[in-house]
Amino acid sequence: MRVGFAGTPEFARQALQAIVESGHEVVVVLTQPDRPAGRGMKLTESPVKQYAVSRSIPVLQPSGLKLDGKYAEQALQTQAHLASLALDVLVVAAYGLILPKWLLELPKHGCLNIHASLLPRWRGAAPIQRAIEAGDAVTGITIMQMDEGLDTGDMLLVMQLPIEPEDTAQTLHDKLADLGARAIVQALEDLPQGRLVAVPQPDEGVTYAEKLQKSEALLDMGQPAEKLCRQIRAFNPVPGAKLNLPGLSEPVKVFEAKALPTKNGSAKVGDVVAVQPEGIDIMTADGILRVVQLQRAGGKRQTAAAFLAGWSPGQS
Repeated sequence: MRVGFAGTPEFARQALQAIVESGHEVVVVLTQPDRPAGRGMKLTESPVKQYAVSRSIPVLQPSGLKLDGKYAEQALQTQAHLASLALDVLVVAAYGLILPKWLLELPKHGCLNIHASLLPRWRGAAPIQRAIEAGDAVTGITIMQMDEGLDTGDMLLVMQLPIEPEDTAQTLHDKLADLGARAIVQALEDLPQGRLVAVPQPDEGVTYAEKLQKSEALLDMGQPAEKLCRQIRAFNPVPGAKLNLPGLSEPVKVFEAKALPTKNGSAKVGDVVAVQPEGIDIMTADGILRVVQLQRAGGKRQTAAAFLAGWSPGQS
């Protein structure tokens, strides 16, 4: 088929690569405009653009797609160009722009979205992180026929994946990126044969995965230890869960922790009850949070043992 692809980050790049390697003709790629990135804030191409350029696939980078908005002239040019390509389907994965009606209806088979959750659970921007934070036991990939709603389209293909107790947002992202790549290749094989059955999403179980905010990152020791562990894993690597420790003017970031049974009945919530190379033990609502890996502001990630070389709970 003549495939168009719209995506931006690494999650999308893996899907694009799988589509190309499966033999489909990708005739155009849409991705976000180049952005400043890194410490030097150098203008950087998205992972999707980098791959497309390496395979000599034409790339479009419109700042907007609304025909009556701020970028109307650019959108009109994009519309005319895409219309000339006679697309069979447009695959969308973490693109970053809302697709208007004209684009949803342009390809012969419409637009297929690779969504990293088992819809209708976790519609929205951060399904991977919110699934971990909520303690879900399973997640997966939904290939969805896009409509004008927010992740409300009919489901065409679903693949499940267990969430392991040690999964972070990064490790689960990597697993789902691989699963999404495999799922979209299967969907594109089944699509022209009429083997994909559109199943409406149920009304029950709809949840929204709001984008993670830095304001959510501070750990509240008044919460249960296991809940705090899930928050730490969900915020790893970005934006990183934060913790206030005595003697430090700025919070540290926490990237790994364990929930332990209560060991100190006289301790108050937030008290540092033990310090050892294995971790920093802090009292929570129902037990101990043992901080195993952390990072000072402006520093590098460290094990608790390395961190303790420059900090003790009694310092001023």
